This record gives sequence, structure tokens and C-alpha cells, in this order.
Amino acid sequence: MKQYILMADVIGSGSKDAKNLMKDFKKLVASANKTYAKAIISPLTITLGDEFQGVIRDLETATKIILFLEEFLIQSNKHFKLRYVLNQGEIGTGLNKSSAYEMLGKGLTDARQWLGELKVTKNRFLISINQKPINEILTQSFILYQSIVSEWNNEKDYTLVAHFLKYRDYKIIAVLLQKERSLIWKREKSLKMKDYYAVRTIIETVAKL
Repeated sequence: MKQYILMADVIGSGSKDAKNLMKDFKKLVASANKTYAKAIISPLTITLGDEFQGVIRDLETATKIILFLEEFLIQSNKHFKLRYVLNQGEIGTGLNKSSAYEMLGKGLTDARQWLGELKVTKNRFLISINQKPINEILTQSFILYQSIVSEWNNEKDYTLVAHFLKYRDYKIIAVLLQKERSLIWKREKSLKMKDYYAVRTIIETVAKL
């Protein structure tokens, strides 16, 4: 039976403060494991200092975890990004339900190889699942997703995006931040928040099919 294998690593980890990065990375992984515990077969486990792997029960949850991780970093105002591989593949050994260690199989081997190959590209997402139409839609959707979020680069962007993710309404955010409505409305446009909501909805909807 093919499993949904999720791997990710931190981009440019060697240029960051190792102690703080590891602390933040562990917190990020732990939060995802706690939030999606019921739908995770083998928990996200840090296998190297800047990399994790896990086995997820279904495609819907796997994509939700990716989006959760992305938004957790924004809401926590952490300025490092992850590179992801989601592969539907074989695990030849038994599934380790306590941690994603001591498992072997082509699905894991392929995922690790592809994660390495991503490092020489500018892409942060690689999706490989058996349903070709769904795979293609998700692949293209994550390309759009990356193009939007890559423009959020500083603390002010992250702070405002975090408010939009929580409240959605620029009028509410203007009151909370004590800013002019017109300014927050313009920032909603420049941050492409409506585009973000749309592509996020597409990813979540397709993954349920």
C-alpha cells in the first residue's frame, strides 16, 4: 500500500543562527504533530538538524499540514522557509507509529532524492501522487502559492498577513492597528491576500477529491 510521505527541510539553514533555528524548528514540528495527531500515521520527525519526515493518513491532511506549517511561521514572525516533498509511495518495512525512524522503501528513497534535487531549483514544493489530474492541479497551485508568499519578506508584511489570516476583513484590522482603512485596503491589494485565499481554497478543495 502506498503511503503519503511528507518531507521538508529548511532553506539556507547554514546561514542562520543554529541554536535559535533548531528551537523554532522543533516548536514548528511539534505544533503540527499536536494539531493533526489523529490523522498522522508516523509523526513528523526531525531526522537531521534541518529536516523532517513523516507519514500522513490522507492527501487532504498532508496538504493541510503544509499550509499549517507555512502559516505558523508567518504568525510566529519567523523568517525562514521550508522546502517540501509530498510523495505517495511504498514503504517496505512496517510503519513506525511513534517516530518516522527505522522505515525503508522506495517512497522514502524517492522523496529524499527529490528533496535534494529541489535544492538546485527555486521551487519549494514537489508533489507526486498517483492521481495525475489532481497531482497536476496541486503542482500548479503550489507554484502560484509560492509566487504570492515569496513577496512577503519583512516583519511588517508578516505582521499584517498574520492579521489578515485571522480576521480577513481589512476594516477590522484597520481598527486593531489604529490605521486608516484606505491604507490597510491598499496593503491587502499589494500583499495579494485575495489571491492567497483563492489558491489556498483550491489546494484544500482539490485535496479532498
